[in-house]
Amino acid sequence: MNLPLADELAGVFARMSRVLLSQETVNTSLTLICELAQSTLPDSSGAGVTLVDERGDRTTATSSDELVERADTLQYDLDEGPCLTAWAQRSVVRIDDMAHEQRWPLWARAVQPMGIQSTLSAPLVAGDVALGAMKVYGREPGVYDARSERVLSLFAAQAAILVANAQSLERARRLSDQLKEALRSRDMISTAKGVIVAREGVDEETAFARLVSLSQRDGKKLREVAESVVRAAVRRRR
Repeated sequence: MNLPLADELAGVFARMSRVLLSQETVNTSLTLICELAQSTLPDSSGAGVTLVDERGDRTTATSSDELVERADTLQYDLDEGPCLTAWAQRSVVRIDDMAHEQRWPLWARAVQPMGIQSTLSAPLVAGDVALGAMKVYGREPGVYDARSERVLSLFAAQAAILVANAQSLERARRLSDQLKEALRSRDMISTAKGVIVAREGVDEETAFARLVSLSQRDGKKLREVAESVVRAAVRRRR
C-alpha cells in the first residue's frame, strides 16, 4: 500500500536539507537531486537536471546516464521538447506514449529509437526565477500518472530551493573573493602612490595620475603597475 505523499517525501526532503546545511557545491547538490528523482519515481530508467542561465544557455548539469544526456542534447539542438517547455511555461509536462506525441514531433521521433517511450518534466522555480527543469525518462509507455506529477512537482519545488541556495553560496564566495582582491589592489595602489610621493615630491593626486598614465601606456591593470612600482622601490633599498 502506498504511503501518503507527505510521508513518502519526508525522507527525501530531509536528505536535501542536510545537503543544504552542509553547504555542498552546486554540482554535488544536483547529483543528489538526480539520484533522488529517479529513486522517488522507481519506474524511471533515467533522470537529469537541466539548468538555464541568464543568457538562456541550456546545459544538462547532471544526469543518471548517457541516455539522458543524449535526449537532452537533442532538445537543445532542436530547440523543442518537454523539458524546455516545462522550464519556459513553468508547468509540469508529461508524455505518456512517445509514439503518439504531436507537440514536439521532431524530438519525439528522434528519441524513440533510443528506447525512451515516456517522460515527465517539472520546472525548478525559486521565487520568481525559473532555474531550469528536472526530468525523468521511462523505457515503457504510461509509467507516469497524475500522482507522479504531484510527486515530481513537490520534489522539484524543494530541489529548486536547494539549487538556488547552492548557487547563492557560490555567488557569495565569488563576491567575497572579488572584494578581497579589490582590497588588496587598493592597498597596493596606495603603497605605490606613497612611493611616488616620497620619490618625486608630488601630491597623492599627481602620484595616482602617474600610475594611471603608466597603466594606459603599458596596457596593464592599475594593480600590476602599482606592484611594479613597489617592487622597484624594494630593490633600490636593497
